[in-house]
Amino acid sequence: MDDKPIERLLAAGLVVFAERGFREATVRDICARAGTNISAIRYYFTSKEMLYREVLAYSFREADRKYPQAAFSDESLPASDRLKIFIRHLLMRLLDESDLGFHARLMAREIAEPTEALHFIIDTVMKPRFLILRELIPQLVGDTLDHTDIDRVIHCIIGQCLVFRHSKPMIERLCPEVISSPEAIDRTADMIIRFSLGGLRALDPSPGSLL
Repeated sequence: MDDKPIERLLAAGLVVFAERGFREATVRDICARAGTNISAIRYYFTSKEMLYREVLAYSFREADRKYPQAAFSDESLPASDRLKIFIRHLLMRLLDESDLGFHARLMAREIAEPTEALHFIIDTVMKPRFLILRELIPQLVGDTLDHTDIDRVIHCIIGQCLVFRHSKPMIERLCPEVISSPEAIDRTADMIIRFSLGGLRALDPSPGSLL
């Protein structure tokens, strides 16, 4: 099977769904952007809903290609280094203004107006990464936190990255220098890393802390 129409439909769907959201996007607009016939949606994906789910998965694959998340699962690295990789890559992909920027816009729309596809993305993409963080955090804070508090810590760390995406229009007007260039974004990632490790250090009273 020639997969070029599939790739074109996924790339076109990423742009149109990111710009308009699932409900407002039309298969006609997606097919026009992809240069395919409307019947291609039914042939390759059976429905708009299935196309949308595959576009979400495609967007994560493209993001992982540029900012690989697999590196932070490398158990041969110190726990603190693995967390640094996770934070840096997450912030970079959230603020990427290339075509990859549509990934962050699409996910922001999906979180704000969730569809049934969110269950698929959580189970196949987000949950595996979350489980790695659940194993990683105790290595940094010892046995001082219960399961629920570990989840709170994870969301606190992720939230520090997400705020720079969701509040980007405000940040660009209030203090644009913090995300004005790749170098500035890299320094912001460093600050999130230092802030997170400092907070985790405060949670770990043991003298043998890995931090």
